[in-house]
Amino acid sequence: MAAAELPGKYQKLAQEYSKLRAQNQVLKKGVVDEQANSAALKEQLKLKDQSLRKLQQEMDSLTFRNQQLAKRVELLQDELALSEARGKKNKKSAESSSQLSQEQKSVFNEDLQKKIEENERLHILFFEADEQHKRLEAELRTRLEVLETDAAQHQAVVDSLTRKYTDTIEKLQNDKAKLEIKSQTLEREAKDCRLRTEECQQQLKNLQAALGSRLEESLCIISEKVPFNDTRSNRYNALNIPLHNRRYQLKLRDLAGQALSFVQELVTALLNFHTYTEQKVQIFPIDSATDTISPLNQKFSQYLHENALYVRPLEEGMLHLFESITEDTVTVLETAVKLKAFSEHLASYLCFLRKILPYQLKSLEEECESSLCTAALRARNMELHRDMKRLTAVFEKLHTYISLLALPSTKPEGLLRTNYNSVFTSIAASLRGSHDILKDISKHYSQKATLEQDIPTVTQKLITTNDCILSSVVSLTNGMGKIASFFSNNLDHFTASLSYGPKGGTEFISPLSAECMLQYKKKAVAYMKSLKKPCADSVPYEEALANRRVLLSSTESREGLAQQVQQSLEKIAKLEQEKEHWMLEAQLAKIKLEKENQKLKNSLSGYLAETVQERSVLPNVTEQKEETTEKSQREPIKSTSLVGMLTITTDNEKAPDVESREDLIKKHYMARIAELTSHLQLADSKSVHFHAECRALAKRLSLAEKSKESLMEELKLASQNISRLQDELMTTKRSYEDQLSMMSDHLCSMNETLTKQREEIDTLKMTSKGNSKKNKNR
Repeated sequence: MAAAELPGKYQKLAQEYSKLRAQNQVLKKGVVDEQANSAALKEQLKLKDQSLRKLQQEMDSLTFRNQQLAKRVELLQDELALSEARGKKNKKSAESSSQLSQEQKSVFNEDLQKKIEENERLHILFFEADEQHKRLEAELRTRLEVLETDAAQHQAVVDSLTRKYTDTIEKLQNDKAKLEIKSQTLEREAKDCRLRTEECQQQLKNLQAALGSRLEESLCIISEKVPFNDTRSNRYNALNIPLHNRRYQLKLRDLAGQALSFVQELVTALLNFHTYTEQKVQIFPIDSATDTISPLNQKFSQYLHENALYVRPLEEGMLHLFESITEDTVTVLETAVKLKAFSEHLASYLCFLRKILPYQLKSLEEECESSLCTAALRARNMELHRDMKRLTAVFEKLHTYISLLALPSTKPEGLLRTNYNSVFTSIAASLRGSHDILKDISKHYSQKATLEQDIPTVTQKLITTNDCILSSVVSLTNGMGKIASFFSNNLDHFTASLSYGPKGGTEFISPLSAECMLQYKKKAVAYMKSLKKPCADSVPYEEALANRRVLLSSTESREGLAQQVQQSLEKIAKLEQEKEHWMLEAQLAKIKLEKENQKLKNSLSGYLAETVQERSVLPNVTEQKEETTEKSQREPIKSTSLVGMLTITTDNEKAPDVESREDLIKKHYMARIAELTSHLQLADSKSVHFHAECRALAKRLSLAEKSKESLMEELKLASQNISRLQDELMTTKRSYEDQLSMMSDHLCSMNETLTKQREEIDTLKMTSKGNSKKNKNR
């Protein structure tokens, strides 16, 4: 089990490693992309810094230029104020110089205007550059924050991967250690297996030698005792009795019972359908109670009235077929003789269908020509016209295939065994086709019945008849559907059961050989039953165990037991003679007793008369006498005779009591008889005991023979097991060697993958450290 689980475990580890490797590659790609993005952003940042420095330099130069211009403007203004003050003093000189100042002023104004415009433009550029710089700085800062978060996430992923890789490395190292231990144990087991194989090979050689000698002996016995091998010839082999497959017979009988129930339902539905169709012909389109129907319908109803003569035999034939399939028979197509009778009954029903088909079609045409028939009803009648033709054709096909199946039991050359499967499939297809046709008939009849209810002159009798026809058609459809599904579901069993036959042969040659085989099978069954007759009751098991030591220690021989039985028989004969003697003595004593009773009665009659007179005179004296008689009756008196000891009671030691003496004699004889019967029973029990001991010894002998046979069978099984174990050892040895090679290869590949993973983890750590340093520098 451990060796079987290792490849699956390594496969799971390889899958996890491939997943981690794919994730590692994705992370590598992401880190490289981020590094490229960060480098591009650094270049852009450098360019922006350079442009910002240029703009700052231009700004500084412009501010310096503006300051110079402002100073110059101030100087010019001062000069203008001085010139105006001088102009007041000297207007003339001013007029002459005004022209020059105006020219200079215009030049200065133009120059100033240009400088102002240039200053405004530079201010605008500076403001725009400043805004752009601020916006770019904000973007870069946000992007830097995003990159820092991404770098932190990547660092966390890298840390988790490193932890995971370290865990996997530890697991793989542990697995490697376990596999090394297992490989060592497997090597030890392989060594043990080699030793066992050597021992088994030695035993195999010994067994082969023993079996070779036994084979030679058996071949000699076969050549001397067996005159010929009847399994070589199909003609003789067909007469051999096949192995009895009770499960197959019970299954086949169960299937035959189901088929019988389905056929009974189908027969009932067909009877109802034909009967209700006859009633329908009698009342539509012309009611026979009010008017005469056409001669065609009269003939049609006459034929329909005979349907039971053709339908009932189907059920009887199926019943006979079911009864022929029993648990004790061999049921194949060659022995299924009753299938021929069922085929003949189906042929007679097919003739009936062919006979009524033209009348049925003409009746439908006549119904279409009636004035009550509408266009829709005429269309339904024509559909039924086609359906009836199709139904008859399907029954013809079904009869053809069933008659083909009946051929092997009468004419085996009429149907080859290779065609059995195709015949069964054709029967299944025909049953399905008949079920489809009956469904169409049911649909068309229901439509026809609804249309006939709309006729103004419809009667209640016609409506009920239509309902009955519909119910019979529905039951007929359901029955045919059950038969079709039943046959299709059990088609494999029907086709597979055809291989049932004598050992070494594939078929029965002819029905005659199959019949002879069945007769031989009956004789064999009778012989086996005679062998399996119940034995007489033996000694109970507990008593046999208790007497086992006595049986083992007994030294009496069979002759001694016979002498004991003879002595017991002689004793029984003597006891019988004594019994007869005592019976005669009892009869004599009985005669004497009767005579004594007569004497006592005569003497007592006179004595009683005297006592009556005395009682009338002396009642008290009688009471005393009665007490004395009671006391005297209680005192026993013993007397000896030829009969034995008798215990009697006396009445005043003169007149004996008759009844008590008779009872005592009876008790004495009963005791003697009981004693003799006990002696007889003791002798009987001894003889039965000896007989039981003999039977127990015979049973032990038979048990010893059976144990000898079972030991021989166990020896055969042991030889077979040894050969099987040798094969298994060879296969296990090869599998262990393959597994060891695979495990070594796998361990090498795992070591390589571990080294690669370590290198990749180191590179990832280095790259992650470099990225973190760069982010910190940023």
